[in-house]
Amino acid sequence: MAPIAAGPGAGEKGLKTGALGLASSVAIGVASTAPAYSLAATLGLIVTRVGPQAPVITMLAFIPMLLIAYAYRELNATDADCGTTFTWATRAFGPRIGWMGGWGIIVADVIVMANLAEIAGVYTYRLFGYESLAESRLWTTIAGVLWIAVMTAVSYVGIEISAALQRGLLTVEVVVLIVFAVTAMTKVYADPPATAIRVSASWFNPLNVPSAEALTAGLLAAVFIYWGWDTAVTVNEETADSTHIPGRAAVISTVLLLVIYVAVATSAQAFAGVGTEGIGLGNQENADDVLSDLGSAVFGDQGVGVFLTGLLIFMVVTSAAASTQTTILPLARTVFSMAAHKAVPARFARVHRKYLTPTWSTVGMGLASIAFYVLLTLISHDVLADSIESVGLAIAFYYGLTGFACVWYYRRVLTRSTKDFVSKGLLPGLGGLMMLSVFCYAGFHVYADPHYGATSIDLPLLGPTGGVAVVGLGALLIGVVLMLVVTREHTAALKLQRSLLPRKLEPQTAVEAASRYVPADSRSGVGGDWFDLVPLSSTRVALVVGNVRGHGLHAAAAMGLLRASVRVLARMDLPPDEVLSHLDDVARQTSSEWARELGRDGGERGGNGELRRDGARSDAGPDVAAVTCLYVVYDPVSGRCTMARAGGWPPAVVEADTGTVSFPDLPSGPPLGLGGQTFQNVELQLPPGSLIALFTDGLTHAVGHDRDEALGRLAETLSRHRRPLEQLCDLALARLLPGPVDDDVAVLLVRTRMLDERHVAQWELASDPAMVAVARAAVTGQLEAWGLDDLSFVTELIVSELVTNAIRYTDGPVHVRLIRDENLVCEVSDTGHTSPHLRHAATDEEGGRGLFLIAQMVHRWGTRYTAAGKTIWTEQLVAPTERP
Repeated sequence: MAPIAAGPGAGEKGLKTGALGLASSVAIGVASTAPAYSLAATLGLIVTRVGPQAPVITMLAFIPMLLIAYAYRELNATDADCGTTFTWATRAFGPRIGWMGGWGIIVADVIVMANLAEIAGVYTYRLFGYESLAESRLWTTIAGVLWIAVMTAVSYVGIEISAALQRGLLTVEVVVLIVFAVTAMTKVYADPPATAIRVSASWFNPLNVPSAEALTAGLLAAVFIYWGWDTAVTVNEETADSTHIPGRAAVISTVLLLVIYVAVATSAQAFAGVGTEGIGLGNQENADDVLSDLGSAVFGDQGVGVFLTGLLIFMVVTSAAASTQTTILPLARTVFSMAAHKAVPARFARVHRKYLTPTWSTVGMGLASIAFYVLLTLISHDVLADSIESVGLAIAFYYGLTGFACVWYYRRVLTRSTKDFVSKGLLPGLGGLMMLSVFCYAGFHVYADPHYGATSIDLPLLGPTGGVAVVGLGALLIGVVLMLVVTREHTAALKLQRSLLPRKLEPQTAVEAASRYVPADSRSGVGGDWFDLVPLSSTRVALVVGNVRGHGLHAAAAMGLLRASVRVLARMDLPPDEVLSHLDDVARQTSSEWARELGRDGGERGGNGELRRDGARSDAGPDVAAVTCLYVVYDPVSGRCTMARAGGWPPAVVEADTGTVSFPDLPSGPPLGLGGQTFQNVELQLPPGSLIALFTDGLTHAVGHDRDEALGRLAETLSRHRRPLEQLCDLALARLLPGPVDDDVAVLLVRTRMLDERHVAQWELASDPAMVAVARAAVTGQLEAWGLDDLSFVTELIVSELVTNAIRYTDGPVHVRLIRDENLVCEVSDTGHTSPHLRHAATDEEGGRGLFLIAQMVHRWGTRYTAAGKTIWTEQLVAPTERP
């Protein structure tokens, strides 16, 4: 069975990398537009709309295409994903808008495949002189289906074969078109036919177009003849230099198309004129095929002319066939990328083991195109004609969306330089606006006219509406319904994940804190990154960041389980290495339970981490046996910071005085969930005002593939440590996440504080029962100094009980410490390692009641162990008026 794509990221899907160079990419980009077929099918339509201004219309349509090509180039340079508009719009605007971008490509490609197949079938019969078969709907449909099947097979067996075929066919096609244009123009000035008109400057003046409606209709038709160059970018993951060659090929393709179209349109119009009779380009009878009649008129019907005329017709056939094949390439790869990102069923992400091409998506889209073509042919040839013209709406939709996605994707870096502003913002933005204007005007005004096109449909509430608008807008609306269904899990996962993260970091005495959570922008990206700040006993705090590898609902649920476990373990006052050891057990047990649950039926259950029949685990699911976690404990009384990590990155520490940024030499323990692992603590002494930055791997993955560069940028940003933490968080994200990201990112910044002697009092007592009274007196005096006389009685009782127990059951000195924070903390430390247990004393017992009484009088209490022994602490609430 063909394997599923290894991962959703660019270059991770398993396609054959390095198969295409610049020449092949340009050939695929130009061939995808089918220059000969596009001119044959569209030039007459443009002339009927705008008259002799057809050449300038082809030039005006080039402008938004070039601007959108720049958007493709810039986006591809950062993210060479074969999903193109789907992937980029997802990263810029979220999974729903991204899914609609991918749907726009699917709609345009499937509809145009029907048209290309029809043209290829008709011209195949005409090439061999079978005019009766060319006029038969049955036989042209059979031929069209066969062309789709053949070109689907070519796309299936390898990208190199496809590229070689395109290079050969395109070379002959361009040569024939150039010979046609030169011959036609030569005859206009040397031996003009009766229809000839000399080239005029007015042809290139758009102000001479009769109306705005005519201009829009002409532009939409002209946009159609340019459409297809983006195939050069769709095969980016199979290109030698995936970040640069596809973008260059897109720009070069549009420029070459401009030269070809303007030359052929101008020469054809000069030779045939714009009349409505004979070979005139305004003749409605020839509007869908102007080159067949023009070929014999230009080349003649004798000798070499017959051969060149036949070759021109052959070029229309091969052009349509080649475009059929190159239309399958972006269609299949868009669906393939959507499947890799879990936006459509995962089986469409399968890759052929030998050919390294998409299997299900290539064959599936070929079959879908055949089904659509046959269905519309059976319904009505007029509906098929209207569906073909409606392609312009889908094209304008996803091209315009790409332009806007580029602007929003790079919004944080547009002010970095003039070049960035122009190439990443201004040009793509103008292209997007142009496409939006054309889409709205055409879809809701021109195409909606019931007299436009071949059909009209009486819609409820709206009345009679042009069939072109109904088909074009209706196809996009179907995508909206499907989008709501397929993005439902992503939305639920994102809500679950955000609900499991801290809504707000509560103020702490020990640190000032700020955080950011950035969810991944791809649909498969909602995963298991988390952060937390847990208050501990004696004003200490625990700082945590972690990451469950995997995506979707299971990853979010696993994250919530582990975060809750961390909070429970933190409350037990365990050192960081022990917390990670216990968390390792939780992750291992959870992983084992989920593996049994997901694999219970032994079969393939989808793309959310389930086991497949081949025994592998899907990329999308959670890997609870590969959890990274960084756990840090900071004590504001001593200034000591203790940390341990399981995978991931160590924190960044910024010195308070100098702003020097360092990454502590913290041993990287193995990821959690493997079982039987040990972790190592590292302790630092931090002065007040030091900055600690905890972050997950996603922060370093976003800056290309160079993690050292990412850490350098982070260090440079954190060196401005005196800025407010909220501002530092924003600066860090702006520097390290200039665009949307594949992986979730969690960032936690804290600035340390220390409690001075005005808030802390401590005494060391000898192991002598007489010291109990000394301790009570010292504590009472300190509380009077702090103005907390109301707490003296309870505190004396606490100290008396705990010091007495310490002296009775342990040897060595006893330490008493009071911490005045928002609440009053009383600690008694000794050298023992046995923890007292709260119990109800029997009526005949003389002891056992002290700790029970203490528990009733304090807000909370507990025990924590240290290298020297243990500390029993209590916390009493202080009235707000008495707080410092």
